[in-house]
Amino acid sequence: MTSSKTSQKILAIRGMNDLLPKNSSDWELLESKIISWLHSYGYMNIRVPILEQTRLFKRGIGEVTDIVEKEMYSFCDSYNNDSLTMRPEITAGIVRSSIEHNFLYDRPRRLYSIGPVFRHERPQLGRYRQFHQIDVEAMGFQGPDLDAELIIMLSKLWEILGIQDIKLEINCLGSYEDRLNYKKSLVDYLKNNIDHLDENSQKRLLSNPLRILDTKNPNTKLILRNAPVLFDFLSSESLIHFKQLCSFLDKMEIKYCINNHLVRGLDYYNLTVFEWITDKLGAQGTVCGGGRYDSLISLLGGKLVPSAGFAIGFERLIELWKSYGNSGCLSECDIYITHQGLTAQSLSFHVAENLRKEGYNVIVHCGLNDSLKRQFKMANSVKSKVAIVFGENELKSNSASVKFLQLDNRINVAQEIVLLEQLVAFLKNRLK
Repeated sequence: MTSSKTSQKILAIRGMNDLLPKNSSDWELLESKIISWLHSYGYMNIRVPILEQTRLFKRGIGEVTDIVEKEMYSFCDSYNNDSLTMRPEITAGIVRSSIEHNFLYDRPRRLYSIGPVFRHERPQLGRYRQFHQIDVEAMGFQGPDLDAELIIMLSKLWEILGIQDIKLEINCLGSYEDRLNYKKSLVDYLKNNIDHLDENSQKRLLSNPLRILDTKNPNTKLILRNAPVLFDFLSSESLIHFKQLCSFLDKMEIKYCINNHLVRGLDYYNLTVFEWITDKLGAQGTVCGGGRYDSLISLLGGKLVPSAGFAIGFERLIELWKSYGNSGCLSECDIYITHQGLTAQSLSFHVAENLRKEGYNVIVHCGLNDSLKRQFKMANSVKSKVAIVFGENELKSNSASVKFLQLDNRINVAQEIVLLEQLVAFLKNRLK
């Protein structure tokens, strides 16, 4: 029995968006450029699960961070009562994998991963509940030269992508002991001004006071102008590390601004932290952020392995990249083969496979009874460069009719007859 009620449409979850074919070519082109760039610096791909034990993120990111307290998608596995979380970032999963598989035992590693992450945030332009990160980790490297390399390679990426309106901010968070001494002084100062702090900063005062430094509240920003500065509490070792980093950047002529309030949103950072920021994306201006996390691997059960890395928000990067007029190829194929009759369609399949071996993207029209007019309409709709016709005359003469559809005005677009044995050479010459 059929229900009289119309079934209600099921829509995507708010903040989790479909990537439609008209946009996917941009993603594919940008991703290929990024992967090529990463390989040029010796980085290898690693893929870790989207689902991890909740305690991995609580211990790694920090229980009093906004991500853990407010933004994680966590649930209880009904099979074994484990608390599981859809990853809000990728670094912790890579660190867990390095410990579990012990792949840092013999040498340092340069790794990258590209994929979705999930945070329960209020959706807005440039901020989504499912978004994608390019995560880059250099594990087993101790010195400021590695920190500099990460920033240098990012500077090169912006050059490759033609991105100009982006600036670098850096800071030094020092060692754990440096931050303990600083926190005491900062908390004492803020307690004396507690009535002027916003509600969120008052809550952070005892749980995570360093996060108050990157507040967006204008009144709290005014209070922070006279607050103690972390730089005044850095040890000589921390200062040397930071000065050497700045020296490397100066020699590479990479411009930067020291931001004493830059702390990043994750508890595992120490020494170097940095962000790349643009004004072209409105409020969500941070395109890339990263830094050093020397204690994270030991915190999660491994050995003490100094490491550093960064993450790029893919959605923000692609919007920035497209703002400079960049885009991927909208063509679904290079060659669209049309035909009339069963014999012609069989030949079309055979020819298409030979053309694919030569590196062309080929679509064979599906629909035995469709007119050539309809088939050409489909060829134009997929933005094919070339249409090939196999009809009765072509079968008799062992040839193909070739029509160029999407080429510039310098090429004669009239339909041409080409012998099958010469088809590949003909197309190679004309599709240069």
